[in-house]
Amino acid sequence: MDYDALAADYARHRRVHPGVLRSLLSASEIGASSRVLEVGCGTGNYTVALQGAVGCTCWGIDPSEEMLALARRSGGGILFRMGMAERLEFDLESFDLVFSVDVIHHVADRAAYLREACRVLRRGGKLCTVTDSEEIIRRRQPLTTHFPETVEPELQRYPGVGELKALMAEAGFGAVEDAVVESAYVLSDIQAYRDKAFSSLHLISDRAFRAGIARMERDLRDGPIPCVSRYLLLWGLKP
Repeated sequence: MDYDALAADYARHRRVHPGVLRSLLSASEIGASSRVLEVGCGTGNYTVALQGAVGCTCWGIDPSEEMLALARRSGGGILFRMGMAERLEFDLESFDLVFSVDVIHHVADRAAYLREACRVLRRGGKLCTVTDSEEIIRRRQPLTTHFPETVEPELQRYPGVGELKALMAEAGFGAVEDAVVESAYVLSDIQAYRDKAFSSLHLISDRAFRAGIARMERDLRDGPIPCVSRYLLLWGLKP
């Protein structure tokens, strides 16, 4: 998938999930003196939000130069640069928190990434992988309710929670825990779906996509569409 081409739509439509942000702030225990790395930062929404909340020093890496160009417009002294999850070009024990949001299914060698994350974390530092479980994928509102064809390709590309926990243990993480956050909202503007600002919409046929948009248009005639955005946060501690 060409994320350089999708960068503008991501910047226009993707927003910080309030439950994810609250959990990143509370469970990580970061503060103004903390050093934070976001892997797969995209246009930088979460990195900017974390720095704005506590004043931590932040880095963001992403393989898409177009995503990074948009992220750099946020200012704030955040260091955004090209990089791959499997090869984190930082010194040993550089960070207090390493996190990614909806990225792990794009990482080709997840074991290598988790080993790298453990290497660059300080002792007592934390890793957070924000992802979707099978249950969340099957219950997505409105993606699954209006585009049911997205379920199977999504289940194929998202790693299972059990698999990720095993890989984290092998990489050296302890105290592995998971938690689900959710945020309810209503949708009255479906332009983000028309623009395919969610990568799952690029995995289905044009016919299925058009049918889903038609379902949304039909439901909007009766009022805003009720939605729930859920994420699973998988935490690990570097002993």
